[in-house]
Amino acid sequence: MAENFGRETPPTYNEETKTAGQPLSDFLLQLEDYTPTIPDAITEHYLHTAGFNATDPRIVRLVSLAAQKFISEIANDALQHCKTRGANQNTKTKGKDRRYTLTMEDLTPAVAEYGIIVKKPHYFV
Repeated sequence: MAENFGRETPPTYNEETKTAGQPLSDFLLQLEDYTPTIPDAITEHYLHTAGFNATDPRIVRLVSLAAQKFISEIANDALQHCKTRGANQNTKTKGKDRRYTLTMEDLTPAVAEYGIIVKKPHYFV
């Protein structure tokens, strides 16, 4: 112990211990079997339009998954805005049969949280 000078000995690893890159490689393997909501062809088109050529289909699926998450977060935020706006109004429809409609009135503040500013054209005002 005296020759260690107070340093701890490194932990021993067995076969069950995962390395730092293991969760990432597991995730990449799962991406091969995953079918995102946004098709690969559409993602490849927009990546190519932006000047990015991806040879690995897992990269395309990763971008599709990120876009899907972004869209679902915006839709969820717009739904929350719709619900809070609807809570302030008296509605005759109560219970689980309530249907919501995505409107620009709800979408505008939802995308504004992500730095996207939406304005109506002057001929609609």
